[in-house]
Amino acid sequence: MNDLKILIAGLGNIFTGDDGFGVEVVKRLLDRKLPQGAYVKDFGIRSFDLAFALVDGYHAAILVDALQRGEAPGTLYVFEPDMATLDEWSSVNMEGHGLHPAQVLKLATLYGSLPDKILVVGCEPAVMTFSEEGQMELNAPVQANLDQAVGLVESLVQKLQQERTAIHEPGSGFVGAVTKASNV
Repeated sequence: MNDLKILIAGLGNIFTGDDGFGVEVVKRLLDRKLPQGAYVKDFGIRSFDLAFALVDGYHAAILVDALQRGEAPGTLYVFEPDMATLDEWSSVNMEGHGLHPAQVLKLATLYGSLPDKILVVGCEPAVMTFSEEGQMELNAPVQANLDQAVGLVESLVQKLQQERTAIHEPGSGFVGAVTKASNV
């Protein structure tokens, strides 16, 4: 029996266009059958809730969010943040985006120990802006990769469970590496 406890956290603001990517991915994951020990939660823009969840005994966490990294809209990323360079990562443009994973990770370290393994599944947004009317729809390039992102998260959960011992080994192939999963 696998005792691995994995948090899959959807982040973002559904009123600011593509920033709702993480929320939409976890919404779809909630309709899927995931392995025992995988817990899917929509955190939206609730950074304190996520910070406290990260120190609540999970062995691993997968954060799903829209992240601007300068690639084509819809590009999917998978990486493990290097905690030593967290300040660099959090300098990413956050226009209209109240919750950035790097800031939440730093906040969470004030409350306790982070999971042994943290992975980020990010999507390059086309639009992340706030207007009085709001934009609740994802743009076409981001929308087109939702199913691939869901599959990517599911495969990461399987890999984490299959490689339980890799969680305790530094340099297990994720640290510092950014993998482009798709470019639409």
